[in-house]
Parts: sequence; C-alpha cells; structure tokens
Amino acid sequence: MLTAFARAFKTPDLRKKLLFTLGIIVIYRLGAHIPVPGVDYQSVQQCVDEASKGGNSLLGLVNLFSGGALLQITIFALGIMPYITASIILQLLTVVIPRLEALKKEGQSGTAKITQYTRYLTIALAILQGTGLVATARTGALFSGCTVAGQVVPDRSIFVTILMVITMTAGTALVMWLGELITDRGIGNGMSILMFISIAAGFPGALWAIKVSGKLAQGWIEFGTVILIGFVMVGLVVFVEQAQRRIPVQYAKRMIGRRSYGGTSTYIPLKVNQAGVIPVIFASSLLYIPALIAQFSTGTSAWKTWIEAHFVKGDHPYYITVYFLLIVFFAFFYVAISFNPEEVADNMKKYGGFIPGIRAGRPTAEYLSYVLNRITWPGSLYLGLIALVPTMALAGFGGANANFPFGGTSILIIVGVGLETVKQIESQLQQRNYEGFLR
Repeated sequence: MLTAFARAFKTPDLRKKLLFTLGIIVIYRLGAHIPVPGVDYQSVQQCVDEASKGGNSLLGLVNLFSGGALLQITIFALGIMPYITASIILQLLTVVIPRLEALKKEGQSGTAKITQYTRYLTIALAILQGTGLVATARTGALFSGCTVAGQVVPDRSIFVTILMVITMTAGTALVMWLGELITDRGIGNGMSILMFISIAAGFPGALWAIKVSGKLAQGWIEFGTVILIGFVMVGLVVFVEQAQRRIPVQYAKRMIGRRSYGGTSTYIPLKVNQAGVIPVIFASSLLYIPALIAQFSTGTSAWKTWIEAHFVKGDHPYYITVYFLLIVFFAFFYVAISFNPEEVADNMKKYGGFIPGIRAGRPTAEYLSYVLNRITWPGSLYLGLIALVPTMALAGFGGANANFPFGGTSILIIVGVGLETVKQIESQLQQRNYEGFLR
C-alpha cells in the first residue's frame, strides 16, 4: 500500500489532485479556528473546557460534523450540516414531488438543476441555523451550566447579531464551494471528504482525554483497549459495507440491422447496508428534539424532569431502546424511497433484460422487493448495533458518551468515505498500468 501511495504521488496529474485536495483541507481546518466577530474568545474557551469535562453536549452531533467548530463559534461553525440536511430533504422530496422526479430522470441537466436547488436550500438552512445558534449563544443556553455563559456574546445589539448570522452563512457557502472544488478538481466527493476531516479532527483529543482520565497504568491500558475496540469495529464495518447480494441479469440478443446487440450477463448489486449512515443521522437528530425542547423550557415541570433523566444521556436504557428502534425504522424507510423495484424492473424490461427464472415485469419487481426486504433486516440491525456498541463498550472508561467521536456514526462515515476515496485513487492508478492498493 505504501508503494501504491508513492506511485500515486509520482503520477503528475494524480499528484496535482492530491495536493489540491490537501490544500483545500488546510483552508477548511483554518477556518474552523477563526472566531466569529462579536464573540468573546476567552469565555468560549472556558465554557468549552467545562463542557468537555461535563461530557454530554446537546449539539454534539452538529459539533461532530463541524469538526468542533460549532461550540467554538467560528466562521465555519455550521460546517457542512446545512448542506447534508438540504441534500437529504431534496432526496426525500424527489419521491413526492413529480417535478423533481422528472428532473432526476433528465440526466445531467436535471441533476444540475437539483444541485442548484440544494445550494439555495443550504443557504436558507444556514441562515435559520445561524440565527438559532446566535440566539442560543446570546442567552447562554449554548453552554448550560457554564459560569461565564452569559458573557460569550458581550454586545447583544441587532447589528452584531446580524453580522454574526451573515458571517456564519457566508462560511457555510464557502464550505459548500470548497467541497465542490474538491469534487471537480480533487480526489473523491468533496462534501464527503470534508465530513471525513471534520470527524477525524476530533479523534486525537477524544482518545487523549480517555488516557488522561484513565486509572490503570496511568491510563495507557484504557487507551490501548479503546484503540483495539476501534480496530475491531472498523474491520467489522469494512466487512459489512463491502457485502452485497448480486442478482444476476441476462440480456437477450437483438438484431438491429446487421449488428447483434445484447446477449451479455451482468448483475444488480444490492448492498447489505443499502441505506448507509443516513438512518443513524435521522435517529440522532430526532432524539435531540425532546432534549432541545426541555432545555429551552422554563420551570421544573414533571415532563421536563422525565426527559432530562431519560433522553439526555446516551447510556439510559430508554434512550438506547428508542435509538435502536428508530435506526431500524429509518433504514427500511430510506431504502424504500431510494430504491424503486418497479422502476428497475421496467428499465430491465425495456432493454430486454431479465433475471433467470423470473418473468419480466411485475414478477421481477416483486422478487426485487422480496430480496431487498430480506437483506435490509440484517443491515438495519447491523446499523443499530454499530451505533450503540462502541458507546456502551467505551462508557466504562469514563471518556465516552452519546456524542463520543469514536462512536458508530463517525466509524460508518470514516470507513465509507475512506473506502470510496481509496477506490477512486486505485482506479486512476490502474488506468495508468500501475498496481492498485489491493494486490
């Protein structure tokens, strides 16, 4: 593998793409440390230190995807979360809005139009989320329990508030542009690469915090155990992410003029984890709503006390049970809207394709639905276990909580993006008659 990396840098155009991607990553990480105008940097740092010692953060998922920039209130505080949300919303709306479905079928021109709509929606969501973040920081609710939470934004005038929202929105637009630059001129999908970097940036600090808080051999035993668990989980994720059910498809021969077309054999790859990491993100976001409502409500009512006792900390049995069930539900839901067996069966019938032993048309669609439901069950259970096992296993070392960066969501994203990027580099190496990463 090291030889393959060396050959990648020896190839001029591939070296240029890799260096360009690294340059964009440096700019992205630099922006994640530049504070927004109007923020007291020293108060923010003090509150961040107190929050890290406290463990649980309400906005931990968004802070994870921003590489820690959210709680630092920097120009890239919102990170790529508005773009991810906008992409998911557009993908869901494509199923229910005929106009968007027609654009998706138009090919490259329709995809470009949907991308433009995604950009507009990203800016709108950035304004909305930026306003909410600034309002939360002004009231001190962003760092609940911090002694200087009310001093994070000293100047609470309308001008400063608008300036902070505009700055965060501009930062989100810049992050979106940087991601598109990586996609066009670099290696891999730009947004996925930035998400990968955001999550990986929190790994060293989180692992070192476990070492510092450990009690066995000055924390090195806990540190080594966490690393070992991490390698085991990564190996399991790689194994399942590569697993797929290949449904054979045979195309009949057709004579067009004097030429013969078709007669080839191929397959439809149905992944065991067809939904990816989307169900975990959906379930995590949905579980933040009760805690968010409880935090902003005043008084000490019974329902608020119950939510804070059962749905704020990630190690409570109620939280774990609901989280697992939501992941299973959203796995089936997302697979149902992202893969249409009727459409696949119609396209196969149109081009003369059929599954051996299955009649074309409706029987093919029913067979695809049957197979998809069968493999979605183990895929959804796998997602639920991956999302919960690391947190439960690491909780005994005192450094893990529901938002721990070495949890299921981060492992799924890290492995998925890493595999896809390595495959792209390998394909470009093989096009130039070089050996790839996997010999």
